Order: sequence, then C-alpha cells, then structure tokens
Amino acid sequence: MNREQLHRFISESRGNESNICQIYAIKNGETVYDDCWHGFITEDAMNVNSVTKGIMGLLAGIALDKCCIRSLDQKVMEFFPDYMVKRGEKTIYDVTIRHLLTMTAPYKGKSEPWKKVCTSDDWTLTILDSLGGPKGITGEFRYATLGIQILAGIIERASQEKVINFANRNLFEPLGLPERISHGDSSKDDQFDFFMNKNPRKYEWYCDPQGAVTAGWGLCMSARDMAVVGELVLNNGMYNGKRIISAEYLDDMLKPHVKLGERFGYMNYGYLWYKPFDDREVYAAIGDSGNIIYVNKEENVSVGMTGTFKPRIFDRVDFIEREVLPVIDE
Repeated sequence: MNREQLHRFISESRGNESNICQIYAIKNGETVYDDCWHGFITEDAMNVNSVTKGIMGLLAGIALDKCCIRSLDQKVMEFFPDYMVKRGEKTIYDVTIRHLLTMTAPYKGKSEPWKKVCTSDDWTLTILDSLGGPKGITGEFRYATLGIQILAGIIERASQEKVINFANRNLFEPLGLPERISHGDSSKDDQFDFFMNKNPRKYEWYCDPQGAVTAGWGLCMSARDMAVVGELVLNNGMYNGKRIISAEYLDDMLKPHVKLGERFGYMNYGYLWYKPFDDREVYAAIGDSGNIIYVNKEENVSVGMTGTFKPRIFDRVDFIEREVLPVIDE
C-alpha cells in the first residue's frame, strides 16, 4: 500500500484497524509520517491505556538517576512507613521496586480489586492491601495494572512531589511536549467515560482523590507525543543534545527480564516495556485498543499510534511492520 491506500484502508476498515485515530512516525530524527482519522488532528490526545506503564518505567529510571531511589532492589515498604501491614503478612516486606517493574510482584487473590481500589480515597495505600500473600516471592509474571499504582506512590514519596509534576519537569517539558494536567474527577461514571469516550481529550492524566496519577492507565497522549518518547529511547536517553535519562538504565529497562507466555504472544518483558522478538532490536510500550509506542533500533524509527476503545485489541507491532513501515520508506 501507498499512503493514500493506507489512509483509505483504515478509514474503510470494519475490523481491528477501524478504531485507529492517529499514526505518527519519526525516522532518523525527521517526521516521516503523520496521519489522522475519525476527526482527530495531530495535536489531539487520548487515554493511551497501558502505554502509561511504559512512561512509568521511564520515570522510575529518572528517579533512580536523580538518586531519589537508591536502587531498584530497595524494598517497597521502605517508602510506606505509615502503612499498617495486615496481621500475618510477611511477603510484602520482601517485594522490591524491581518486582513491580517486571510484574513479578506477588498479590493476594485471583483478580485485581478494581472496585475496592477505584472507589477508595487513596488508591496507592488501598492496593498495598493486596501486595504479598502466602506463596512468597516466586518470580512468576503476573500482569497487574493496579500494582503499578504502588510505583507511583514510591516516586511521589521519594521525589517529594506529585508524579504528574515530576513527569512534566523531567520528561515532558525537556522533550518539548505539552505539560499534563490532572483530571479532576474520579467518580465511577467518570472513570467509565474516560475509557469509553471516543472524542479527543485534553493533555491530562487521571488521578485519584489524593491527586496521585493512575500509574497503570489514564495518561493522555497524542501519537506524536508517543513517537517523540520513542525517539528518546532510540537515542539512548538523549534528546536535542540533552540527556534526559541514563543510557545504563535504558539498557536495563529494555533487556529481557521475563519470558511471557501465549497470552502475551511469547514476547519478552523488561521494565514495563516489551521486546517482541528474541533476535531483533524492537521494543514497545503497549496499551489496550492498539495504543503503542513502537521503537525499532535497526531501522532507527519510532512510531506512535492511538486508538479509541475497542475490546480485544492489544498488540499492533505486526500491523506497524506489515503496513506502516513500508509506507514511510516510500
């Protein structure tokens, strides 16, 4: 396909591609593709779902670089001395920041306590109630969106500022991206609208009643924002001649730490970032509905893609490689 054909294919799609709103690509430091659908324009933002986790992975590295965090092996409970651990719970004391970043932290229960957490006054302290359990640290991968909320609490307490301010000052502003504002409501109806509404959103980040960002979802970005973040990863932490994050941390963040199973396409997992192929330098921050930051170090290209809510769409790496990369190489 050429560019016109790709635009028409997405516009007329009734399948998995029908919800795509924006695609933005940067190659060799230059914008090489910028297209929009469904009334969106380049500057519009939307909830990029779990791509938010990838941004949290970067913020953890910046906090480590700035010595707010001493080590990824610091125990989680060092940051929450005011939290009352449940009687008989011991495993929680062994959980480290690295466990959170690799999704190998243990949790009680078979499913995430969404209702309990998202109706509470403090989402971070409430999800701590689920951390730990009788099995101890097993190293088992357990995808836990709410668990990343604990990482937000750690960065907030370690840096002594709200994560949204930390992110604006140390990531978004140095990259020349718009600062994020807090999304002020956290009611049940508002949370539903935030996920389901198909209209463009402000440059905002969903927050709990304490003003703590939702660390596993809820960050609003444009495809251009995500491609620029991908460019930062491509350039080993440098942007416009300025170091934003250390190359050492990025290497560690992208390194395979866990091999995933069939549910996640047998990809590798780093620190909240995926490595889709064992033998290729391709990385991604992936969110539901096809939201993605795609980074290809072999081709020196980064791609951002946004999509409105659509169930059962997760990984768009194949689509980017099959349809988008050939177009930008025209």
